Amino acid sequence: MAINTYDAIVIGGGHNGLTAGAYFARHGAKTVVLEARHKTGGAADTSAPFADHPEINVTTYSYVMSLMPPTIINELQLKRHGYDVTPFGPYFQAFPDGRAIMVYADEAERSRDSIAQFSKKDADALPEWEAWLKGVADILGPLLLQSPPRAGSLAIGDLLETARTAWKVRKLGVRGVGDVTRLFTMSITDLLDDWFESDAIKGMLAVNGIIGTWAGPDEPGTAYVMLHHSIGDVGDGHLGSWGYQQGGMGAVSDSIRRSAEAFGAEIRTNARVKSMLTSGGRFHGVVLEDGTELRAPIGVTCVHPKIGFLDMIPPTDLPADFVTDIQRWKTRSGVVKINVAMSELPDFTAMPGKELQEHHTGSVELCFSPEYAERAFQDSHMDRKASVAPFVDGVIPTTMDKKLAPEGTHVFSMFSQWVPDDWVNDPHREELDAYAKRIFDLYDELAPNFKDAIIDYQVIGPYDMEQELGLIGGNIFHGELSVDQLFHMRPAPGYADFRTPIKGLYHGSSATHAGGGVNGIPGWKAYRAAVKDRALKKRS
Repeated sequence: MAINTYDAIVIGGGHNGLTAGAYFARHGAKTVVLEARHKTGGAADTSAPFADHPEINVTTYSYVMSLMPPTIINELQLKRHGYDVTPFGPYFQAFPDGRAIMVYADEAERSRDSIAQFSKKDADALPEWEAWLKGVADILGPLLLQSPPRAGSLAIGDLLETARTAWKVRKLGVRGVGDVTRLFTMSITDLLDDWFESDAIKGMLAVNGIIGTWAGPDEPGTAYVMLHHSIGDVGDGHLGSWGYQQGGMGAVSDSIRRSAEAFGAEIRTNARVKSMLTSGGRFHGVVLEDGTELRAPIGVTCVHPKIGFLDMIPPTDLPADFVTDIQRWKTRSGVVKINVAMSELPDFTAMPGKELQEHHTGSVELCFSPEYAERAFQDSHMDRKASVAPFVDGVIPTTMDKKLAPEGTHVFSMFSQWVPDDWVNDPHREELDAYAKRIFDLYDELAPNFKDAIIDYQVIGPYDMEQELGLIGGNIFHGELSVDQLFHMRPAPGYADFRTPIKGLYHGSSATHAGGGVNGIPGWKAYRAAVKDRALKKRS
């Protein structure tokens, strides 16, 4: 039994679980990370899905890198272990009338000229918009690294923590607090209508408000989702910066795993946890599906909360209100990921040429207006069918990542929405294939060589995401980023500080604060909560 005794057990080998494991091992704790699948990484994965083209790799689920704090990158020495992210190019949207719009991260004049084709007023408004957004993000961004206070608690420590949070937000001023209130409560459509007049720019900016969300752009609260995706940093200090990891997103997970192993963590795959061992309100270990027991005084669950708290722990061992909160946790999606192997780059009518150009290197969007996106959502939400004209946040990582595919071959990675949220219950293969082909038709109208250039493609629906990754509902964030599921409410009131009702058990999944995106913050903060509780002892 001695070999199955640890200081810390981490359940789930996705990027957050690997991050937690690396930090515990770095601290000197005897640590094991348990992953149910045959490989680690979870949604941050690279694979070769095409049987006839094994040389072509794709970023299977998640597809771009952002939000990971330099603190994690530096403390875990991730660059030494293969973390290598290159910021990508402009946001690009072509239109059927032969025009195109491009928005650049650091070239205001070029963005201005591009937008001016559609609206001079919007071109003039863009710098003010970006300055306003940056001002809010500069204040709220650091809150991603903070443990939410136990709002409503009258305990002295909790009152002090709530006061500290309020003190930080004071920097926004009266107007700033009003702006934040609007972000948390407004729809992205209404917010953009306040700033811009052209559907061209509004459609492009609306995408970040609906990514991974079971809500159209007209839904209140989607303005915050946009902000969440605008607080980005790939280690270069650029707000809203996104990038490609060399070797695909699986290489991000691999770098964290190598870090964890270098610090001494044990990583076990094909090690599905059946249940947690709890008694007297404390965590004692886990039981694997094969009956093996592993013991430790500290556990970290990095799997979906409905799995970690409802499937692995008897409800009688948890407070009834906590169980109810997790049962009610909203985790719908409607997301479809499509990976397309192509023999050449898209030749857009608006920007002719199959040779590599800058518009190929960033986001290649398919969202003509907020109304276009809202119609796509209502198809699935109200009409209960796959969107007739889906929106797509697309990227072509092979323009900058030469490790994914042979020279001259490209991978178009499409994050698209929506299909009905109940499609999580069945594969819907034929309907998903038809959905993908509608997207190909839409891109072909903008780039007439698109369909002819397709070598092969992979379509991943909500059912696949739940069955393969344990993403309940197919939700990539382990829970919707709606107003009622943010900050001190994530995943339940009183338990947003990365602790759980079980002493010694911490929570580091994407369903915690800062979850959403590949950033490692939840795993890191779960470790820090254990350190703060003095639950973790260094081995001599």
